[in-house]
Amino acid sequence: MPLSLYQYFKDRSAELTETWYANLDKSKEGIYGTTDPIKIKQLKAQNHQFHELFIEIFNPANEEVDIYIDRWVTDIASDPAHLDTPLPEIMEEFLNTQSLYLHVLHQYVETHHPEMSIKKYNETTQLILRSFKKIMIAFSVRNQELSEELLQAQKDMITELSSPVIHLNEQIALLPLIGEIDTHRAKVIFDQTLEQCVNTRVDSLLIDLSGVPVIDTMVANQIFSLIDGLKLIGTKASLSGIRPEIAQTAIQLGIDFTHIRIYSSISAALEKLSFEAKLG
Repeated sequence: MPLSLYQYFKDRSAELTETWYANLDKSKEGIYGTTDPIKIKQLKAQNHQFHELFIEIFNPANEEVDIYIDRWVTDIASDPAHLDTPLPEIMEEFLNTQSLYLHVLHQYVETHHPEMSIKKYNETTQLILRSFKKIMIAFSVRNQELSEELLQAQKDMITELSSPVIHLNEQIALLPLIGEIDTHRAKVIFDQTLEQCVNTRVDSLLIDLSGVPVIDTMVANQIFSLIDGLKLIGTKASLSGIRPEIAQTAIQLGIDFTHIRIYSSISAALEKLSFEAKLG
């Protein structure tokens, strides 16, 4: 009785990993080009785990192989080293591994089962191709989802750090806004500023706009909302740093800043606000 295909692959799971790594293009970016022995060992372990799971597709008694492979896909897609590796390079390695399986299948037929029918050979080949296609699609989807989540988390962190309330003295604080303000960032600025002003009991907040390249109706409305919100918690707000081109755009858009105290610069604002604080 010829050795089963399942057992033939199972006996070679470690060899599959070593063959794959030996043929790996070490000049690639990300995890595939690492020279760190610890990372190389982990990469081989991840690859070997894949083989141990994938080989189960040849085991008719294993009905849960898809579940375990899906878990492997999620784990590897979540792995920081693979998230730092370009997706096309990961896909190429899946294809290289697929070719390796087709080669080993051919070896098996030649050495252990030369009487295998063409129909059976083709069915097995299609099983390998379908399984790899399914895994590659699942990995691509999960990798993209995690990459987008990571990017959004980084954007959120940058946004939070880009709207600091800086205390200048006991009564006055400064909020320097820098860069473009979209709807998401405007909401973060609103929430963060109100929270910081409440927690630190800011009496007067100067919002400096000299670093904001464009002020449109949306940005202006968000600024107005922030000022109204600050008023409700007892913080007086004023503006500085509105450049001439910004003022001209505001007039063209019909944005009315007349109900808000505006200063030409931070220094001019501080001089006036400090004087008022002393009188108060």
